Amino acid sequence: MSRWYDETLYSSIRQSLKIDRLLFRGRSKFQHVAIFENAQMGRVLALDGVIQTSSRDEHVYHEMLTHLPMLAHGAVKNVLIIGGGDGGVLREALRHPIEHAVMVEIDGVVVEQCQKHMPELCGEAYRDKRAELIIGDGIKFMAETKDKFDLIVVDSTDPFGPAEGLFGPKFYADVRRALAPRGIVMCQTGVPVHQDEELLLSQRKLKRLFKHVGVALAVVPLYYGGFMALSWASSDFDPRRVAVATVAKRYKRLKLTTRYYAPALQVGAYAHPHFIADIVARA
Repeated sequence: MSRWYDETLYSSIRQSLKIDRLLFRGRSKFQHVAIFENAQMGRVLALDGVIQTSSRDEHVYHEMLTHLPMLAHGAVKNVLIIGGGDGGVLREALRHPIEHAVMVEIDGVVVEQCQKHMPELCGEAYRDKRAELIIGDGIKFMAETKDKFDLIVVDSTDPFGPAEGLFGPKFYADVRRALAPRGIVMCQTGVPVHQDEELLLSQRKLKRLFKHVGVALAVVPLYYGGFMALSWASSDFDPRRVAVATVAKRYKRLKLTTRYYAPALQVGAYAHPHFIADIVARA
């Protein structure tokens, strides 16, 4: 590995981060894993040539994936996280008065090395009695589970390699079956300016299965291209219809402190620039 980490997500664009100190480099059973320090972004996780998260801005992605649906719902008790090996979504979910959170991550090396080198991402999550960590195939778990969940978060890498099946219609159908009444699913669906097809296809698959489907937006500095699309779906609940005042009361009652998420984003995150609105309208 050179002194610079070149991200290879796009064929005609390169994003490079300087490696000030290499903390881990190795190949698991599923993918190449690297963790390094960068003066601007702190500690950085990369998988198979794609930068995943950093200690500098991880709060944006993890807060929006969890607090946006949980505060809109207002009564989430059981959470399922597919992927999320860095532990950030689990950490944020456990800040709510939930009963149980299951995290199914296929790559134990990611979990182990993130705990060792980026411990601030998971915090005390794995020590929480409400948390259950399963190192295994999320697709298989989703197909076999008999449990019902109020929130399912699909915190996956991009749709290739070990995450490819997490974007398929069979997986989404299994998600729908596992959702409790008023349950909601949140999944990352790329940076629309570069991954418009990924967003479009995901939205089309979700709309075939769920009554309510949409996209929330967040700006994650580490992800080249601006807005990050967080697709959501539910059979019988529309988070956009929950009043900001209601969410603000829940936020205050829980005494949450967040760095990116704010109750006003229950409206703002669903407001789309025209080019993203056009993609969603085509789905």
